[in-house]
Amino acid sequence: MKILLRSVLAAILLIACGVSTAQRKTVVGIKGDQFYLNGKLTYEGRYWRGNKIEGLLLNSRMVQGIFDDLNPETVSKWAYPDTKKWDPERNTSEFIKNMKRWRKAGLLSFTINMQGGSPQGYSQEQPWHNSAYYDDGSLRNEYMERLEKILDKADRLGMAPILGFFYFGQDERLKDEQSVITAVKNMTGWLLEKGYRNILVEINNECNVKYDHEILKPDRVHELIELVRSTEKDGQRLYAGTSYGGGTIPKPNVVRSSDFILIHGNGVTEPARITGMVEKTRQVEGYTPKPILFNEDDHFNFDKEENNFTSAIKSYASWGFFDFRMKGEEFEDGYQSVPVDWGINSERKKQFFKLLMEITGGK
Repeated sequence: MKILLRSVLAAILLIACGVSTAQRKTVVGIKGDQFYLNGKLTYEGRYWRGNKIEGLLLNSRMVQGIFDDLNPETVSKWAYPDTKKWDPERNTSEFIKNMKRWRKAGLLSFTINMQGGSPQGYSQEQPWHNSAYYDDGSLRNEYMERLEKILDKADRLGMAPILGFFYFGQDERLKDEQSVITAVKNMTGWLLEKGYRNILVEINNECNVKYDHEILKPDRVHELIELVRSTEKDGQRLYAGTSYGGGTIPKPNVVRSSDFILIHGNGVTEPARITGMVEKTRQVEGYTPKPILFNEDDHFNFDKEENNFTSAIKSYASWGFFDFRMKGEEFEDGYQSVPVDWGINSERKKQFFKLLMEITGGK
């Protein structure tokens, strides 16, 4: 009875308050190793210090945009400093209020995840319960309502979010492999039914790290990439890929199946290794020209001539800022640690956006 009720609610969610495809403003496209928005190269005509920027998709890890904690024993950990309470609606509202500022600075994409990321930045254990899915793979209405607000705003602003479906430490909230497959089908169907054409799907964050379900691990995750890519509505489909842990080169099965290739720079302290990762990725068996994106890298040094961001640019790969609140830092610091200040208020955030504006010509 519970499963039937959830299915009915999900169906209602799909058709309620819908926006037709014709009303959507932003379409992301991929041709070869370049990204397009509404038929035009991203950052069209832009070069920086002799490096081609057009066709890239510069981004930031903002995975907690729809975060909540369904575990009453841990939810108090995320209380705001002013109210002493956690509020998922406030979190999403403040995310949306800052999106226009990010976009004006030249940020065309951000990663957001249906199961978030560690709200502590990095965690050994994850007792909190942050998942947009019930254990059978059906969708939680409250999460989907928050997600829709963010994706609608991104569509209006001309942004192309990277939407992650699963996160290690939370994937076990789904009871079995069929539930994982059901969740992928439900999410893909929801996005297509809503008419979104600006979304890039990341099946899971770092497929080679601590997943419970075999289909989310490196040897089989391509099955879910292909499931998303093969699902169509009115002749439209979604672009899909997945990511690996920091410093890891993708395997041939994922490289062949993906529309774009996600790699991470965590643990890569030497900028030259970033260039090496991009070169090695292009040499993987089955590679054909397609965009390569870093969508997670916690190395900064934005004031230096050489850093991981600039090294990615020089390799013609997109780069993504991963910022979390480090020990002893304040509420303003970090875009992953909950509660999040979604503004550009910390020194690290200011430095990233300053370099981003220099590279993209943003304001």
